[in-house]
Amino acid sequence: MEQAPALLLINAGEDSEFFYATRFLTEDPALYIRFGEGDDVLVLNVMEIERGRQTSTASQVVDRAEHGWREDLDGYRAWAQLAAGLLRERGQARARVSGRLPAAYYEELRSADVDLELDKALFVAQRRRKSAEEADWIHAAQRAAEAACAEIVNQLAAAEVKDGDLWADGRPLTSERLLTAGQAALNQIGYSCDDMIVAGSPLSAMPHWRGEGPILANAPVIIDIFPRGRVSRYHGDLTRTVVVGETSADVQRMHLACLDALAAAIAAIRPGVNGRAIHEAACKVLVGHGFGTVTPGFEGSPEVALMTHSTGHGVGLDVHELPVLRPVDMLLEEGDVVTVEPGLYKEGLGGVRVEDTGIVTADGFRNFTSLTRSLDPKAYR
Repeated sequence: MEQAPALLLINAGEDSEFFYATRFLTEDPALYIRFGEGDDVLVLNVMEIERGRQTSTASQVVDRAEHGWREDLDGYRAWAQLAAGLLRERGQARARVSGRLPAAYYEELRSADVDLELDKALFVAQRRRKSAEEADWIHAAQRAAEAACAEIVNQLAAAEVKDGDLWADGRPLTSERLLTAGQAALNQIGYSCDDMIVAGSPLSAMPHWRGEGPILANAPVIIDIFPRGRVSRYHGDLTRTVVVGETSADVQRMHLACLDALAAAIAAIRPGVNGRAIHEAACKVLVGHGFGTVTPGFEGSPEVALMTHSTGHGVGLDVHELPVLRPVDMLLEEGDVVTVEPGLYKEGLGGVRVEDTGIVTADGFRNFTSLTRSLDPKAYR
């Protein structure tokens, strides 16, 4: 019988696939080869050996210097040659690699006569089915997101209005100040989110605009926080929208439509349901409220606020992973953790988005999110 190809991973940066396989966290290059069940090896530089033996799940953790490592100015070549040598020691000429493997490693492995099999679906099925422990880690990250969101909103609630802007402590309240407050709140409890969004101007009509400068009064402020656990490495994902001052009728209508779309999508979630159908359920509600989307068949009027993104996505070691709730066919499975995040955006007015995260169970959707969805900052106290 032909020998199955070994699984070969080379860490590049902080790679969620490498961490999933090894439970070893590093930003430095490292090598992992799985020859079979219970027969795997993690190869590190000498400084990382002891930590690797204490924290990784690999059956063997070895020093690269003891297995043919040669210093080379070309690090790609050095790690590829080391991998090829370890494969040859076990009589292997083939290896299965991830679609995320950098091209430089791929080419160097081929130059070292390793026959590569590209597995673009590596770990996809396994990572979708969250264990009870993984679900707990994500739930905890969602609670951390709620704590950081509440800190930001409380600072907004305490601000005063001057000439259309929000002020605190004698100076303008800016996205940067609020981002710092949110990040500090996360850091204190073991989480981080360097790229969180606090967008409080008409530019927030751009759904992924991160926000900068003064926060406007009487305008929607979108707060999107997707923290990662410093130890677990699993994410949460939460979005809320608030208004300090007077809330226009247009923003109130947009917010109500998003809440109803969120409820419709959540009600539709259960194992075996197509993510496309859940997205369309949300779109149908938004169009029914007089708004539009960019999804064919649910366009609405081009003059109104539009949803320009998907209804949701999977969450885990990556903040965006499978499954997806958008116009593609993908059936939900028990154990999927997904966001539901309908949003509406209109240039000159701003945007409104509300996002919860939860897990697909046999009975439907178990929401990990408990924070109020109110537009009123005072409701977050």
